[in-house]
Amino acid sequence: MFDFDKWQEIFTTIAKNPLRTFLTAWSVAWGIWMLIILLGAGKGLQNGAEYQMSDDAINSIWIRPGETSIPFRGTQVGRRIQLTNEDYDEIAGRVDGVEYITSRFYPAGILSVSYGKEYGSFSVRAVHPDHQYLENTLVVEGRYINEKDLRDFRKVVVIGERVKEALFKEEAALGKYIKLNNLLFKVVGVFRDEGQEGETELIYLPISTAQRTFNGANRVNQMMLTVGDASLEESQLITQDIHRRLASRHNFSMEDPKAVYVNNNVENYQNFLNVMLGIRFFIWIIGIGTILAGIVGVSNIMMIIVKERTREFGIRKALGATPWSIVSLILQESIFITSIAGYAGLILGIVVLEGVGKLMQGTDFFRNPEVDFGIAIQATILLVVCGALAGLIPALKAANIRPIVALREE
Repeated sequence: MFDFDKWQEIFTTIAKNPLRTFLTAWSVAWGIWMLIILLGAGKGLQNGAEYQMSDDAINSIWIRPGETSIPFRGTQVGRRIQLTNEDYDEIAGRVDGVEYITSRFYPAGILSVSYGKEYGSFSVRAVHPDHQYLENTLVVEGRYINEKDLRDFRKVVVIGERVKEALFKEEAALGKYIKLNNLLFKVVGVFRDEGQEGETELIYLPISTAQRTFNGANRVNQMMLTVGDASLEESQLITQDIHRRLASRHNFSMEDPKAVYVNNNVENYQNFLNVMLGIRFFIWIIGIGTILAGIVGVSNIMMIIVKERTREFGIRKALGATPWSIVSLILQESIFITSIAGYAGLILGIVVLEGVGKLMQGTDFFRNPEVDFGIAIQATILLVVCGALAGLIPALKAANIRPIVALREE
């Protein structure tokens, strides 16, 4: 039941010491505000990192050649390793756990790209059909490169949205022909990528066609593959198997760290999750520490209030007031102050995060700082509990005051 007299007494006490009450409430509001801001900032950094990683499959392994740095079986250091179509066939056909796999071949020199009177300078990648899954490519018009394109050495291309805008303006692109170094290639698809917008300035064509057209022979510049739902340990075993096979094929030492670079994104993503877990833990430690500092301030203020009202509590007990009535009065005031201040800090923190999110909109490293509803509820419950604890010790002290001692208090 609502006790109007008790609430009137609480508000009267607060009104007598407005500055003290404000400073107490401010310390609590600052603590919850800091917690919300830190959690939101941490989430913004995590979203930014995940956005940048979303361009590539997180369960992927990337392979690129390097130069030997260790002499091996009569060979000297500094020998350049060249990946080939046969390496692709070896890994695709013999390595267990491979889900999707593609090679990349980059035509040498700068390719001029044109359509009619429109010209542009764009990156060209020659790939296998599975490349679509490695780069999380979203085809918005037409189709992607397929196996028949590779088998028949078709002169077809899939262009990014920005390439389409630059060359075709408002005109439809599918079925039209663009020139790569004055060679005609048919546009069969338009794509966009999740993640980095710069990827939409690319042109993809079949690797077999590019190798034949641009004197690539059987050379490839890079290979990538996914490992499905393999665990971290399983992906590491696949990485070791790939490294062993390439070492055997190209005659370099397994201990050579620079001959071939095999980058395991499964491992990288796990490391990223561990870093984010550490950051969140650190944020919670700082935020809770700040809140506790405010709660200690509330407890000290309640101790002062109890000290000031010692005679009053003694008279109450002499007139028959129960210890619980005094305890509940102190606790209610403590919880009221912390709850109102905490809610104000919570709302202010959310407003600030919304503003920062709008200001940082469009950046890749910091995106959508937010605190989910569950965290907000947990923070509110934490405040109420801490508010009760802050007032508990002063309340118990007030309840244990002996009337005769209290009446002697000056």
